[in-house]
Amino acid sequence: MRIKNIALIIATVLVPSLVLAGHGGEHHTTMFNSDFFYRVLNFSIFAGLIYYLVANPIKAFFIERSEGIANQLEEIESKLQASKNERLAAEENLAKAQEKAKEVVADALNEAKILATNIAEKNAALLSQLERQALEKQELETKKAVRNTIDDVLNNGITNDDITIDESKVISLISNKVA
Repeated sequence: MRIKNIALIIATVLVPSLVLAGHGGEHHTTMFNSDFFYRVLNFSIFAGLIYYLVANPIKAFFIERSEGIANQLEEIESKLQASKNERLAAEENLAKAQEKAKEVVADALNEAKILATNIAEKNAALLSQLERQALEKQELETKKAVRNTIDDVLNNGITNDDITIDESKVISLISNKVA
């Protein structure tokens, strides 16, 4: 910045002295005594002033624009990284869910086997109980049929006249009952 100020001061002092310098009466047209050199000098001074006035805002604009682009790039990269992290988390959750589903299916199969075994055992016990009840009922019915048959035979088929009991039989029956 300081160098620019010095160059500006030198240019403001040097330009008027060169412009106001007299020509010694000769009018030869050469590169050094024509106005071409002065025009180039004026253009250089004009370009330097424009550069001095406009350079800093343009630099600031481009620096700000570069920083804005860098910030956007960083923001995009952070979003990309966040989405990658979310994808990895989702994949982990999916793997855990698949493992959990396998466990649930295995547990359900085991539970179904246990329930089937329990039901089979209960059915076997119930069937055994029904068989016992059927046998007991069959025995009871057989006993009833035998009793009814005996009762029918005794009540209808045999009369007191058909039975002859002598004294020795009665004594033998009573002694058998008592003993």
